[in-house]
Amino acid sequence: MSQQGQVIFNGRYELHHRLGRGGMAEVYLARDQLLDRPVAVKVLFPALATETGFVERFRREAQSAANLNHPNIVSVFDWGEANGTYFIVMEYVEGHTLADTLRAEGRLHPDRAAEIVSDIAGALGFAHRNGVVHRDVKPGNVLITPDGAVKVADFGIARALSDTSDQNLTKTGSVMGTATYFSPEQARGAQVDPRSDLYSLGCVLYELITGRPPFAGDSAMAIAYKHVQENPVTARQIDPALPETLEAITLKCLAKNPDNRYPSAQDLRADLRRYLDGNRILAEPVLAPPVDPAATGLMAPTAYDAAAAGAGQGYDDGYYDEPYDDYYAEEPEKKRSKGFLVALVVLLLILAGLLFFLATSSDDGDETPQVAVPGVVGQPEAQARSALEAEGFEVTTVSEASDEPEGNVISQDPEGGSQADEGSQVQITVSGGPDAVTVPDVTNKTQDEATTALEDAGFIVVAEEVASNDVEEGRVVSQNPAGGSEAAPQSQVTIQVAAGPETVAVPDVTGQDEASATNALVGAGFQPQRSSEASGDVEAGRVIRTEPAAGTQVAPGSNVTIVVSSGPEDVGVPNVEGLSEDAARSQLSQFNVQVTQQRTDDASLDGTVASQTPTAGSEAAPGSTVSLVVWQFVESEDPGPSLTVPTTPGGGGGGGGG
Repeated sequence: MSQQGQVIFNGRYELHHRLGRGGMAEVYLARDQLLDRPVAVKVLFPALATETGFVERFRREAQSAANLNHPNIVSVFDWGEANGTYFIVMEYVEGHTLADTLRAEGRLHPDRAAEIVSDIAGALGFAHRNGVVHRDVKPGNVLITPDGAVKVADFGIARALSDTSDQNLTKTGSVMGTATYFSPEQARGAQVDPRSDLYSLGCVLYELITGRPPFAGDSAMAIAYKHVQENPVTARQIDPALPETLEAITLKCLAKNPDNRYPSAQDLRADLRRYLDGNRILAEPVLAPPVDPAATGLMAPTAYDAAAAGAGQGYDDGYYDEPYDDYYAEEPEKKRSKGFLVALVVLLLILAGLLFFLATSSDDGDETPQVAVPGVVGQPEAQARSALEAEGFEVTTVSEASDEPEGNVISQDPEGGSQADEGSQVQITVSGGPDAVTVPDVTNKTQDEATTALEDAGFIVVAEEVASNDVEEGRVVSQNPAGGSEAAPQSQVTIQVAAGPETVAVPDVTGQDEASATNALVGAGFQPQRSSEASGDVEAGRVIRTEPAAGTQVAPGSNVTIVVSSGPEDVGVPNVEGLSEDAARSQLSQFNVQVTQQRTDDASLDGTVASQTPTAGSEAAPGSTVSLVVWQFVESEDPGPSLTVPTTPGGGGGGGGG
């Protein structure tokens, strides 16, 4: 709890206000403090958090739902425990539920209903291919954004609830509330599969186009009984103006036997697209019973009702050209005479005798026994073939592009559960995987441009950063699969994005001789340059430092300068001419002094410096030799040869006599 009393889950999710309340949880608008974005947090009622088995199933299903990344599915980001219960963090979708739309607007135009259900089917198909069955498809779990986008929520949560040991239709909460959209197998407590979601979606489609669910009752038990035992009033009995084709799609979804529904959500979506495009659908339109004129009186008129009334007939969907009611114009019943009835009885007796004769005269020994055809839709091809051949059928295979897993059976002829001659042929249609899509070439595009292009083409994008000396930072260096190749929709495309030039660390060659340092830099891929610098600390000919410094990351092939010591820095040579030898040596203490004596008959010059090399004011390295010529007084007229005094470093030693 924050200082202001704000509830914060896991130190991260700050709850603001409640968005809604369902049969098992409350939903709050919250802010993710870590990522600074709005999220929706669903908080389970504490009563549901007391059973260990339920919590484990809830955790497992929340994780499964978190793996569903699809534009028509509300993303699950996180889940956790707080305040004695459990919560799920979801994508916050601005908008309203489909249930809100029905309450506010009533039934929808058939085309708008088909578009919404097509998007829901796309979301369900993606979830089914990833092993997740929703189990609670209803208008309250479908969100509509302000721009009309469709988002399906609560994947996997219904399973955790329905798997609890205390499972019954009269239980309060979610089960009671969603009985309206139960599949017959859910109502019986039987095992469900993806086709159960299609039945529930059929209930939603029925409600969108008629304004009411297919079954209603005083209790969840009564509604569930109707799902199992009764057929709904057909949509066109409620409103004859509804398209016959859309009614056929709805009734196929609402088939009691799952084998008679669409094999997959993708097949349903494809049929809805055919309807919207004006093409012939796969679902077979049914012959509707006579319309109860009073039934349509219960419906609120809509814009498309008025248009149909103005035209004087229902929708023209290509299946009929005359007004619907002409098919059911009643004729007055004519009175039939007694003689006619007698003749009819005689005719029936003759027909029965003929049928009996044909049946008894046939050769029973030649009659082929009938065998039940196993249902193999959804099975891998090898498994399906084995099951059919075990019953004595001959199996033929055709392949067809499909969003179902490659190699799985997507349809069979004859259908599973039907009777066929023993040894006859059964054709199975095997998924060849989805139709391949051309991968856009996004090399050299910015990362955002590349991601948008690939996602618009139906691919999942994974980005990796790589160093590049040739491509501008932030642009795509390469992609896999390559642009122009073919790949399955929703497959992964990896893009490598330039993170800047490739760099190499400058090696440390400090203290090495020049030749060794040069070899080390060349071996690391650099171009060595040389400069020299005086140093009193580093021996002449050895490396003082590199520029850039050792360890710096630079591009391969860059110039690196090695700074080589030239020894100590030169200093100025002082002027010592005319000074005594001792004074001169003191002045030249940084140098090695070498003295040469020159004889003179001038006694005043005795012991003074006559000349010096290097000359005064020139530069010389400390420790180098400075030569002095020192006068020596001699009385003899013959001055004789000069005398040389050995060198004394640092000005030490004195002048000598001859």
